[in-house]
Amino acid sequence: MALEFRQQLKLNQQLFMTPQLQQAIRLLQLSRLELLETVQQELQENPFLEESQTEDSIDDETVEDFRRDNAGNDAYDRELNRNADWEDYLGEFASTPRLSQKHEAESPDEIASLESRHAAKPTLESHLLWQLHLSAMNGAEKGIGEEIIGNLSSSGYLRATLKEIADLSSSTVEEARRVLERIQLFDPVGVAAHDAKECLLIQIKNLGYDRDPVLVEIVQSHLEDLEARRYKPLLRKLRLDFEDLKEYLNIIQSLDPLPGASFGGGDPVYISPDAYIYKIDDEFVILLNDEDLPQLRLSSLCGVKIKYSSEKEKEYCGEKMRAASWLIKSLQQRQRTLYKVMESIVRHQRGFFEHGITKLVPLVLKDIADDIDMHESTISRITTNKYVATPHGMFELKFFFNSGLELEDGNQVASESVKILIKNFIAAENSCTPLSDERLAEMIKEALQVNIARRTVAKYRTALNIPSSSKRKKYF
Repeated sequence: MALEFRQQLKLNQQLFMTPQLQQAIRLLQLSRLELLETVQQELQENPFLEESQTEDSIDDETVEDFRRDNAGNDAYDRELNRNADWEDYLGEFASTPRLSQKHEAESPDEIASLESRHAAKPTLESHLLWQLHLSAMNGAEKGIGEEIIGNLSSSGYLRATLKEIADLSSSTVEEARRVLERIQLFDPVGVAAHDAKECLLIQIKNLGYDRDPVLVEIVQSHLEDLEARRYKPLLRKLRLDFEDLKEYLNIIQSLDPLPGASFGGGDPVYISPDAYIYKIDDEFVILLNDEDLPQLRLSSLCGVKIKYSSEKEKEYCGEKMRAASWLIKSLQQRQRTLYKVMESIVRHQRGFFEHGITKLVPLVLKDIADDIDMHESTISRITTNKYVATPHGMFELKFFFNSGLELEDGNQVASESVKILIKNFIAAENSCTPLSDERLAEMIKEALQVNIARRTVAKYRTALNIPSSSKRKKYF
């Protein structure tokens, strides 16, 4: 067959993701904090976007009308410049701010910055260095101590050997050992130990409990038995009864195997809900959280005639103006979508909002998508990293989507309802005779009339980070 060139005309449809559409989709899945950061960044970068102090905003039609009315009006520009109140614009940065008329002099507390009033949480290293420099050690010993403190892990354990400390500080191993023994008695006691066993022994010695050889032997040789709850072989070997062993365990449990952990923890993270749900009479009211979210509008520059020095500058301004308008519309669409999804969730999970977690029903993304006539991917994005404050606490929107178990009457119960039952049953059990997975399955079947296997109970129990019955058992 001969090869030849031939022209063909083909018509097909293809979907392209424009940058504006990509931005709108990305805004859907941002958390509230990420959304605030994105909006603030756009406010800084886009000169045609500004924050409105009122609910009113300039729409595209208003901008076009304003542009037509002032087209070719150079007198408007001169009037704008002449009437500009620069003292109001500069505020406290003006040469004679109005606040200076009220305050002839300011106290040091008033002019101090916010950072200077904030007390940072001390770290383990700074806490130990503070004690080191207040101690009676000489300069060489303090140098060794700084090397030791600089080689501590976040848990307070020493990550270097004495020889390495001696080499770093240009000292002998014996000198490094003497300084280490003194630092190990700093607050918290047991810091700079090499492992948990050494840490506990230091604390026992500091408390004066090292005179009891049984306690020392338990810590030195039988910590693994205590962790695995192998009490009976331990009782036979040490010739103790349960009461004596219980006293030893109480002493060991009062010690801190991770002395630096209290300094390594970060500050708590507070979640700001994206929506609030209140019950008023017999209806649930949805209130979106717009606090701290700037009300955006197109800048007044959009209505001012601009003389462009080049075609590139004109194109840049037009692009920024369209980007500002699209961002405002995308944010409004995001809020509308979130509200519609919340309305649908309330309709499907009304039992939960009335009575709590035990009344959750099975729900999937497709149910919400069909209800509000949107695609499942949109529902997935808008429910990612979003939280809602309900009468029963704060929950992530993904929490309301869960699988179901078949009831004997043909209906279904949500898996979260089964999990909360497992948690409640285990919380109320006798620790000496904990409930097995098989017994939990029988109790859930009696409570919910649901067919559930022991393997399913074990899966849900593992998801709740609850150990098995053998590890939950206590002998006294």
